Amino acid sequence: MRARVLVIGAGGLGAPVLLYLAAAGVGTLGIVDDDTVSLSNLQRQIIHATPDIGRPKVETAAEAIGRLNPHVRVAPHAFRIDAANAPGLIADYDLVIDGSDNFDTRYAVSDACFHARKPLIMGALGVFDAMLTTLRPFERNTEGEPNPTWRCLFPQKPPPGAIPSCSEAGVLGALAGVLGSMMALEAIREIVGFGTGLTGRLIHLDARDMRFGETLYGWDPDNPLNGEAVQAKDADAMAFPG
Repeated sequence: MRARVLVIGAGGLGAPVLLYLAAAGVGTLGIVDDDTVSLSNLQRQIIHATPDIGRPKVETAAEAIGRLNPHVRVAPHAFRIDAANAPGLIADYDLVIDGSDNFDTRYAVSDACFHARKPLIMGALGVFDAMLTTLRPFERNTEGEPNPTWRCLFPQKPPPGAIPSCSEAGVLGALAGVLGSMMALEAIREIVGFGTGLTGRLIHLDARDMRFGETLYGWDPDNPLNGEAVQAKDADAMAFPG
């Protein structure tokens, strides 16, 4: 009940995340989404319903959470998160979950979480595939090496148009439900502190063959957030303050 979780997106991934975290009794849920409900959303965005078409997603999601668990405090943020507003927004939360559908948002959120020292659960969908990882790059692993950032995994954004959006390519509604449920489970594990986390581990699901896989990834010393150049600069600043 003391946990404060910010969920980026009240769509295909955010919908099951919000419902399961509300059902679990997470005390405060922040919802960031600047969109309204449309008919095409309903096959995967199960927190909304047909009467909600045309209404802001943060409002209909908050109402659904209230019906499920009236003891959860909901903080709606009806705007698009970006590099400018992300730091101030995430400052009030303990954990951030990104279920957005574009790379600009993912980079802005992951960078802000790094600087604010907030754990970040990141999920993404393709047409028939999905992936999930957790980022804690402000900490070090057992070998004393920095944990990887999002930019260690994906150093650069793909060119515009290289990867179609969900609206362009389509997505299986049930696949969004599976990954969203896994993201909620990972959030509960982070809040309670049990099991082995997904830091440095990318879980991927191929829905065509119903296969799960795992890719291990590590710190890139060339990354711009906690790479060697940044660490050297910080060390110099500490040695010669002012």
